[in-house]
Amino acid sequence: MTVQIDKPSVRPSGLQPVRWSGRLAVGGLLLAGAAWVVHGVWEIRLALAGEPASGPPDQGDGVHRPLTALENSYHLVTAFGGGAVLLCALSFVSWLWRLRDNARALSGRGPRYGGVWVYLGWIFPVVNLWVPRGIVVDALEATAPGRRRPVSVDVWWGLWLIGMLSGVGIVYRDSTDEIIARAYSEVWPLLASDVAVVAAAVAGVFAVRAVTRVQDERMRAVAGDPER
Repeated sequence: MTVQIDKPSVRPSGLQPVRWSGRLAVGGLLLAGAAWVVHGVWEIRLALAGEPASGPPDQGDGVHRPLTALENSYHLVTAFGGGAVLLCALSFVSWLWRLRDNARALSGRGPRYGGVWVYLGWIFPVVNLWVPRGIVVDALEATAPGRRRPVSVDVWWGLWLIGMLSGVGIVYRDSTDEIIARAYSEVWPLLASDVAVVAAAVAGVFAVRAVTRVQDERMRAVAGDPER
């Protein structure tokens, strides 16, 4: 009589579970997307209310009139959106860092981009047009060479660039009072940018889930534990 003893699976050195960091990144994206939906709703409210007879909040030469209740609430909505984006950024970067480290352990080769770009790649001018996406794609290719890249990755990045380059999305140059003035006079560009940001968040959810699934499957295969 032969008794077969199953050997416990061993996770290769350097690999870390990626599921939970992926779920946190998804949660951060959904939170940011929801915050920008609220953002858009408030801009519509401002447009429907119309500019007060006293003019825009910022009246030039350092003069600011008292805000209306609606304008003041928009400032609060903007602050909430900023907090949501910060949480989204922290959770996404944490996921991206783990994704990158696991890809290096799985492939045995160094990543294409240095670790500093996991952070600076989002804020450094010009390179922020391709480096963050490049880090995701590099990690995916190192994890599963030859595997087709999920369409959601390119959709997410394209929408992110639209929202960023529009100047009124996640990264904008105008002050909150200037955005309020624009909502009174030209709300449609603001709403178009909001739609791009929300769509980028939704596409990002699909991208994170798809890339996480690919790496998790590869890690289970390497560990010899298909049911983990």
